Amino acid sequence: MRCSTEIVVGRQGELRMIYDESFNLQQLGHVHIERGSHVEPAMNGKWTADLSPVGGPVLGPFALRSEAIEAEIEWLHCHWLLTGSDSPP
Repeated sequence: MRCSTEIVVGRQGELRMIYDESFNLQQLGHVHIERGSHVEPAMNGKWTADLSPVGGPVLGPFALRSEAIEAEIEWLHCHWLLTGSDSPP
């Protein structure tokens, strides 16, 4: 689990972060939030993290929802937040 909020500033001044409620985004001005993934129940009571909104894979299945969320955040951090890649059109 992350213990701090990372905000990446793009070349044109845009900000990118994995949203959580530990930081009030309204302090930064206009806010535009887009979904990066979906954590959903799967077959047999398992859970998946679907990262297709940012061009990623479906992770899982996981026994616990919290495991799917942890994998989702880790993938977003490594493959989206730090790389600066944008969502597919």
